[in-house]
Amino acid sequence: MKYFVLIPDGMADEKIADLGNRTPMQTADKPNMDRLAASALVGTVSNVPEGMVPESDTANMAILSFDPKIYSKGRSPLEAVSMGIEMQPDETAYRCNVVTLSDNGEPYEDKIILDHSADEITTAEADELIKTIQEKMGNDVRRFYTGVSYRHCLIQKNGNDQYPFMRPHDILGKRIGEYLPRTDNGGEEFYRMMKESFAILNHHPVNEARRARGLKPANSVWFWSPGKKPQLPNFKERWGLNGAVISAVDLIKGIGLCAGMRSIDVEGATGNVHTNYTGKANAAIEAFRDGADYVYVHVEAPDECGHRAELENKVLSVELIDKKILAPVLEYLDGCGDDYRVMILPDHPTPIRVRTHTMDPVPFLIYDPKHPENGVECFCEETAASCNRYLADGFRLMELLLKA
Repeated sequence: MKYFVLIPDGMADEKIADLGNRTPMQTADKPNMDRLAASALVGTVSNVPEGMVPESDTANMAILSFDPKIYSKGRSPLEAVSMGIEMQPDETAYRCNVVTLSDNGEPYEDKIILDHSADEITTAEADELIKTIQEKMGNDVRRFYTGVSYRHCLIQKNGNDQYPFMRPHDILGKRIGEYLPRTDNGGEEFYRMMKESFAILNHHPVNEARRARGLKPANSVWFWSPGKKPQLPNFKERWGLNGAVISAVDLIKGIGLCAGMRSIDVEGATGNVHTNYTGKANAAIEAFRDGADYVYVHVEAPDECGHRAELENKVLSVELIDKKILAPVLEYLDGCGDDYRVMILPDHPTPIRVRTHTMDPVPFLIYDPKHPENGVECFCEETAASCNRYLADGFRLMELLLKA
């Protein structure tokens, strides 16, 4: 039996007036998802437990069968694992975004956060910035590492892994003063570094070149999501399956690696709407041919479009996932001679209206061609909810997939 799991990150949304009071999922031309949904087990699921933050680490950990209430230690340590960083027990990892702040001569506290991704800065450009930050602010206690695009990492000895940082994508368009680390509760060091980073980066040659091209500068770092070295159960020992993960996002790679799964890199996989969809499909097919029983393909594009309020691109990203990833993988599975099952769901919603993640349940489908179900005509939030099949704990999806 082969299992193909497809995660269009943040695909779920709300009804939008500009789409005729439909959601992006309802609007998108996605014939393959809809065909599967017509004879699939369809329902809704909550991947993020009550009381936890609706972030991709928590949600994807649950989909991969790990209870976030037990295993979630923050996303940064998982990203560090993917980046090949060997964390020590006394070290804490922090996500280190490079973000765009307003630059009108105002004090740092009065600046507005314009973009959590600095116009989806390229990794090559960001690498120059992070190397400069390491040169100016790194030392024997703290080290800065380049990740992918705007997502980077700070490793610090004896760091506070419980500090309540604000997530930058939750405060887009707002004055940063009230969201900065506070000097009266252990955040003084982080506040100082963030403020200092603006002076270092604002007129860096990389940013001046970006301005000249009409792009936003990555003129400040922003710390969040701290955590210690993670440990997850071994996926194969737990389920008897050879698993592989395919994603452009270090977080997802890190979850897979911590669970003993194979992480497959795809050239040109960017984490945005311009990612290499065909490359991800080919990588999934090759993983099956190489002996994988379970292939988990994560696509960040719908989530990034939600954060950036790019309505047309969000619809387009769903269509491209359906056409360029799902279609060729289904063609392979139909002809491979083995039984198979397909599970498709977003990890969490990222509504265009709020530009961040929400706690609402998400639609899921589980398709087994040997055991058809009475499904729905259109795979979307509304039809999935109408099935009255709700799973409160996303980490139980794996059991449902295996016995479907």
